[in-house]
Amino acid sequence: MFRHTLATITATFSITSTLAAMGPTTDPASCSALKGACTQADRLNILETDDDWLFDFNDYPETYNFAPGGVTTAKASTFAATVENGMSMAMLNMGPCAMLPPHWHPRASNYVVTVLGSVTTYMWEENSARLVTEKLTPGKMTIFPQGSMHMMVNTGCENAQVVSALNSPDAGTANVGQVFANGFPAPLVNAAFGWEVAGPLAKSKMLPPGTGVNWGPQECLQRCGIHPNGTYAPPHNMSYYRQ
Repeated sequence: MFRHTLATITATFSITSTLAAMGPTTDPASCSALKGACTQADRLNILETDDDWLFDFNDYPETYNFAPGGVTTAKASTFAATVENGMSMAMLNMGPCAMLPPHWHPRASNYVVTVLGSVTTYMWEENSARLVTEKLTPGKMTIFPQGSMHMMVNTGCENAQVVSALNSPDAGTANVGQVFANGFPAPLVNAAFGWEVAGPLAKSKMLPPGTGVNWGPQECLQRCGIHPNGTYAPPHNMSYYRQ
């Protein structure tokens, strides 16, 4: 039973969020120059074309999809114009039964608003704090304070989309599941949890780096006729979930 539970925990919590890493910084020279500029006028001269001020979420098909979905973020490493402007913004695409695993942002508060479909969010700030749960339908928002642990899930059989704003161009993301395979000594992690949650078994169950969104509960997958290998039971098909 414990081994089955461990597999569930690691598979659910461990996927690497795209908010944490969408690859290397796309324009390190501009980022460095913008940080060293004395005035906003100087920064405008560094970002000298109109294209420098435009970010197209559609240019990231590996994350801008709904099977299962992904997190596409305009931030310092992907959009230099955010440097010294105090914010980043993400589009969270969540296909049916998709979820964002538990994580927190060490350097930013996170405001999220649903624009399509419905998602359920969970937020927990610290020891002794209560869990805050919200059901977000289009036009409804909630806040994840800086450093709070949070997650969200689309338990419906239709696509959901959430707009996410963070008050830092470099918010950072730490996924809870990484504690099982981030290099912390396994005996210490196991002692902290009270049973064997870290070690070779945990690492063997880890999902590879992904898009920031992974498949959610098995019950939902069965109810919606979704197979995580990429096939969909009738009447659904893959093209529908990539709309």
